[in-house]
Amino acid sequence: MVDDKEKNMKCLTFFLMLPETVKNRSKKSSKKTNTSSNSSSGSSSGSSKLPPVCYEIITLKTKKKKKMAADIFPRKKAANSSSTTVQQYHQQNLSNNNLIPAPNWQGLYPTIRERYIYCDEIDLAADTVLATLYAAKKYIVPHLARACVNFLETSLSAKNACVLLSQSCLFEEPDLTQRCWEVIDAQAELALKSEGFCDIDFQTLESILQRETLNAKEIVVFEAALNWAEVECQRQDLALSIENKRKVLGKALYLIRIPTMALDDFANGAAQSGVLTLNETNDIFLWYTAAKKPELQFVSKARKGLVPQRCHRFQSCAYRSNQWRYRGRCDSIQFAVDKRVFIAGFGLYGSSCGSAEYSAKIELKRQGVVLGQNLSKYFSDGSSNTFPVWFEYPVQIEPDTFYTASVILDGNELSYFGQEGMTEVQCGKVTVQFQCSSDSTNGTGVQGGQIPELIFYA
Repeated sequence: MVDDKEKNMKCLTFFLMLPETVKNRSKKSSKKTNTSSNSSSGSSSGSSKLPPVCYEIITLKTKKKKKMAADIFPRKKAANSSSTTVQQYHQQNLSNNNLIPAPNWQGLYPTIRERYIYCDEIDLAADTVLATLYAAKKYIVPHLARACVNFLETSLSAKNACVLLSQSCLFEEPDLTQRCWEVIDAQAELALKSEGFCDIDFQTLESILQRETLNAKEIVVFEAALNWAEVECQRQDLALSIENKRKVLGKALYLIRIPTMALDDFANGAAQSGVLTLNETNDIFLWYTAAKKPELQFVSKARKGLVPQRCHRFQSCAYRSNQWRYRGRCDSIQFAVDKRVFIAGFGLYGSSCGSAEYSAKIELKRQGVVLGQNLSKYFSDGSSNTFPVWFEYPVQIEPDTFYTASVILDGNELSYFGQEGMTEVQCGKVTVQFQCSSDSTNGTGVQGGQIPELIFYA
């Protein structure tokens, strides 16, 4: 049983959290009870609606009164809509004979000080922000919760997107959940290979594995699931065996679209992993090769992935007898966007003298720091079309910051070049601005040159 002291503390805490109007009403009720008790000693206990313990606390007289945060920092009387709303809310409670405030009564007050909570500067850190968000949600401090969510959104990356996806669903933050999905879809392979992926719960694992827009090779999805299963075995104190890995994966194994893998990936990877049964392995091989394909428990339709968008910055292109020449010099341009996007590669011009092959080193920098680069070759057919050159992984681009796109081409043939360049281009819901780069040593600028296209996901 709960002793009297504990009852007193609970009642005192409850009373201190009541709105002032309800407290005053309680005091009036106690005075009426005292008056009636003087006239009729037998009716005092029945006329009061408050429990005996609470009654003793309310009528308790102390020599010294401790000040609360609301007394130290009294609320200013301002003729604004928030104070009116609070008064109307309390009046409605009293009119409806509700003595207990709603669970989210603190949300009616615009400042932390008005909720009887001590306040200070908000100083968040990566290792404490989730715990702070939990506390803010539990004790209904919406402004602090919003600050935590903003912090998480700005620090969101492929490394922590899967973990934050799990937490955002737990905390019921749909905006943060959507941001996480944007990163996971566009940078799926980086997200799946991150250490944080192995820390997610089973429900989040299922939601990722069945994601239609996941932009990753299926062999990468398969290997990520096995890595998760290994860590899950450790969490459940199970031996690290093939049988236990399959056990902890359960039905999620069939969300991996193994039949859509390249045949080499399946033969050298999934088929030799030991996770599949002999019958499953045989049926999938038949699925690849036989005219009459067997029925499979695995999803056999490839994921849609993401459709890349192209931002073309020139209104026309041309070629001349002495342009555009490449001698190991750099073509570069700066750009900025108004929404978060993921740069997947560049569209480049090709030969103006028939078919030719070029070697291209592409690079993406922010304030001199290299964020992504790749060295590859592409073949041009002699047309004025652009030809895509891809980064190994899409690069996350934050809004309202200029980035530098660069390419160094190596080829014997002259190429087409762009002209009538635009300083601002609208690509769907994304606005892209361009400006000249000091890194450009081969003539490319806003008005003309190379790098006619940015290829991105949004």
